[in-house]
Amino acid sequence: MLGDVRLRGQSGFPAERRGSYPFIDFRLLNNTTYSGEIGTKKKVKRLLSFQRYFHASRLLRGIIPQAPLHLLDEDYLGQARHMLSKVGMWDFDIFLFDRLTNGNSLVTLLCHLFNTHGLIHHFKLDMVTLHRFLVMVQEDYHSQNPYHNAVHAADVTQAMHCYLKEPKLASFLTPLDIMLGLLAAAAHDVDHPGVNQPFLIKTNHHLANLYQNMSVLENHHWRSTIGMLRESRLLAHLPKEMTQDIEQQLGSLILATDINRQNEFLTRLKAHLHNKDLRLEDAQDRHFMLQIALKCADICNPCRIWEMSKQWSERVCEEFYRQGELEQKFELEISPLCNQQKDSIPSIQIGFMSYIVEPLFREWAHFTGNSALSENMLGHLAHNKDQWKSLLPRQRRSRDSSGSGPDQDHAGQGTESEERTAREGDSP
Repeated sequence: MLGDVRLRGQSGFPAERRGSYPFIDFRLLNNTTYSGEIGTKKKVKRLLSFQRYFHASRLLRGIIPQAPLHLLDEDYLGQARHMLSKVGMWDFDIFLFDRLTNGNSLVTLLCHLFNTHGLIHHFKLDMVTLHRFLVMVQEDYHSQNPYHNAVHAADVTQAMHCYLKEPKLASFLTPLDIMLGLLAAAAHDVDHPGVNQPFLIKTNHHLANLYQNMSVLENHHWRSTIGMLRESRLLAHLPKEMTQDIEQQLGSLILATDINRQNEFLTRLKAHLHNKDLRLEDAQDRHFMLQIALKCADICNPCRIWEMSKQWSERVCEEFYRQGELEQKFELEISPLCNQQKDSIPSIQIGFMSYIVEPLFREWAHFTGNSALSENMLGHLAHNKDQWKSLLPRQRRSRDSSGSGPDQDHAGQGTESEERTAREGDSP
């Protein structure tokens, strides 16, 4: 039972057909015009989505949204296509790509990756139906969120694509593994409200009650994704047992991104690597490494080049501060990392890198045999941490350099309270 998801009506796409011809389909999609017709007021919608409630009320009042203007010229489209030819490079600029695609980075990226990996042909996916599903996912991200938006989802998906190409992993992956990894990355934060789980719990939000305060957001992301998969009928032609397995594996992957389970997964990964008992021929071990890959992709911002990493850091802290302002407005205790007067961006980022990012990425590097990508990421991580240290207030910087700061051992050996604080801020 989906619990928090209902179905909405048909999108303005041509009638569904079976079989896919990628070149014809891409041309069809580029020329598709979206109808503004509302149809009956009894049209079924997913009203319990954070993102859809206001939009649905406008439709019921007869307010027709204007069709988007297609203003991108051939130069922009050509630049976007050129960027896609380098989508496996770690310095891929998702912010530029989002501008070049007029805010459609997630849809454009996933269509390209599904085609590149041969998933459309292998699973006999209908390209128009795939596009409809991806548009639904992209639209259910909140563009007003500074961090948890569709650009973040596209960034995580691009990182996941890079990890799926790691030689230690790639040779064992099946088409199903690849599709699961990309879908989970694209939808892992869908319909994120821009506040964290503790906020939902202390405000007695209906989702916190529904999921009994356990992985509240992650459960909602998963159930919303399954609702959209079923509504779009993307996988309706596959055997029922297979679709049920896909839904369960997507849930397992998305739930693994709960930052409160970080130590659980890190401990398991360390044990596997120490015992050398990972058998990637086994589906369960491959699934575990997909979980680890998704966790890495979700928090890889500190491992990007400084210019992009800094943008993500500023965005996530802005989202934290907005939550703090909400809590202050409603006379609630301000959550850790959400007080703009006390929690600076450099201190938040240094703590996050020390207690969350570094321990996980060092074990990932161990798994990959210190691959070129892993070495590159750890190099950026060290550089970015030094950059944030240089931006700390002078008194704090002096204390850190004397060895008394919370990140004196950057292998993640901080105090339990500091590590817990870094986790409670959700995943920067």
